[in-house]
Amino acid sequence: MDKFVVRGGNPLLGTIKVSGAKNSALPCMAAAILTEDEVILENIPQVRDIETERKLLASMGAEVELGYGRAQHRTHIRCAVLSDPVAKYEIVKTMRASSLVLGPLIARTGVARVAMPGGCAIGGRPIDLHIKGLEAMGATITQEHGYLEARTDRLKGAHIVFDKITVTGTEDLLMAATLAEGETLFENCAREPEVTDLAALLIAMGANIEGAGTSTIRVQGVAKLHGARHRINPDRIEAGTFLIAGAITGGDLNVDCCEPAHLSALIYKLEQCGVRIDVGTDHIRVRSGGDLKAADISTEEYPGFPTDMQAQYMALATQAEGTTIVTENIFENRFMHVQELNRMGANITVQGRTATVQGKTPLQSAAVMCSDLRASASLVLAALVADGETILDRVYHMDRGYERLEEKLRGVGAQIRRMGDVFGKK
Repeated sequence: MDKFVVRGGNPLLGTIKVSGAKNSALPCMAAAILTEDEVILENIPQVRDIETERKLLASMGAEVELGYGRAQHRTHIRCAVLSDPVAKYEIVKTMRASSLVLGPLIARTGVARVAMPGGCAIGGRPIDLHIKGLEAMGATITQEHGYLEARTDRLKGAHIVFDKITVTGTEDLLMAATLAEGETLFENCAREPEVTDLAALLIAMGANIEGAGTSTIRVQGVAKLHGARHRINPDRIEAGTFLIAGAITGGDLNVDCCEPAHLSALIYKLEQCGVRIDVGTDHIRVRSGGDLKAADISTEEYPGFPTDMQAQYMALATQAEGTTIVTENIFENRFMHVQELNRMGANITVQGRTATVQGKTPLQSAAVMCSDLRASASLVLAALVADGETILDRVYHMDRGYERLEEKLRGVGAQIRRMGDVFGKK
């Protein structure tokens, strides 16, 4: 099991490039199920979840070719024959986004068998909203032995109001609706850029969709979709992580190949903390503005402050003068990084969904454990300013969503290296 070894103290200087968004790429790969033709996706990140999705599609009978380097992170997917429309547990147990194949599978084949998904243990992300929506569209769904089985002759359009805002639920049912008979009206939809990105691909494939990016989406079902070529959005969470890396180290960092409009909530908070931000068309420069100042955050659905940036922001808050209140409104179990940050010298207390960070506290090196994807990133950020050499265990969480993180950070001055676990190997 790999580890990261990080020696703190270096300001990050130079330019760092953002990869494509994993959380856009996964639903777009699932959307290829909806057509027999080839779907070509560009700007695909080279992360573990993408490889898991490739294995999942291939296990169903799809032809999937992943290309990197000169191929510009491009993937070719052709689902001409779906010989086995089953999302097997052995493949999906590490990835929550596996539920995204449920909608397109039943829309395309009339049957789907999907293992209950896994992923980061950050709190309840129930699949019941997917089930309720598909049942409203005429599917019969049963659950047994850890699998959901859905059947229908053909999905029919429906009026669906989400009980709560759900990104994967919006994406899954949006894909299903493209091949449903008649019109489907969705209300209380997620507005995240990843939903808009998926809708752009579906429209390129011949879907009739209006309102993506708003809380109300209208879909007129079509009989068939065709192939398309689509470029995946930049990863706004990776970009945000790099912005905080530049800010926490007091560096001068240009975060390139990003979409600044997707980062407005984070940029606003960083400016409140005293960070100097210069926004370009596809890049953001972050510079030290002197001592960091505390600024409270409260996570919300997009366009609010993203829950996927909460842990990283908390690392920054440990280095800000004053008291920072962090309120987590999306997931009930997303403070697992607090214990590890406190091991490094942070002063953070948690009560319910609120964490109170007392700053500024000097951080010291320690052996710490990565508990989930974004918690892992927060520990890397803390290690960049800690005194001494910090060892981060279980960095496979990081590999699920960050492409070559240690190489990118090393390229702008960080002292970070990957170390294989030599113990316990047979």
